[in-house]
Amino acid sequence: MATQAADAVVAQMEIAMKERLSRMGKEFSVMRTGRANPMMLESVKVEAYGSLVPLKQVAAVSVPEARTLEIRPWDPSTLQDIEKALQKADVGAMPQNDGKMIRISLPMMTEDRRKDLVKTVKKVGEEFKGGVRTERQEALNKIKKSFQSKEITEDDLRGLETRVQKLTDSFTKQIDDSIAAKEKEITTI
Repeated sequence: MATQAADAVVAQMEIAMKERLSRMGKEFSVMRTGRANPMMLESVKVEAYGSLVPLKQVAAVSVPEARTLEIRPWDPSTLQDIEKALQKADVGAMPQNDGKMIRISLPMMTEDRRKDLVKTVKKVGEEFKGGVRTERQEALNKIKKSFQSKEITEDDLRGLETRVQKLTDSFTKQIDDSIAAKEKEITTI
């Protein structure tokens, strides 16, 4: 029965690590890499119909070309509100309103900007790896408490420690792979 509680600790740790990995993926997806990506506009809120709503609820966002975003409002009367929201969001280029839709043409990124972005990606990745290590430490502390209170045997303790470390190594590798992929995306012209 006690090993089930210890197994649950490991399962909770794995869930927390998956959530961290997912959050990191979302954070990376909104970073501008020189290519247009609808996720860049994920955080844009538009003042429409008397409240602030996410852009995707009032318009369709598409990528017709590698460095161009097109925003087509569902309701043409919200076009001006969308344009104001995009100007306020500072997406790296001025929105161009043609009366029916808004286009954002992203400029080519400079080499310095690419280097800065790579540093940012590495920093963010390290923060998430630190979070994974924190999850590992919390799980190990709970498992050791179970051992100290004689709920699990020493063999169980060693087995659980090994499982925790393997999971940690797996998630750390996934983070490193995500960092490398994002770095390649940023440095590819």
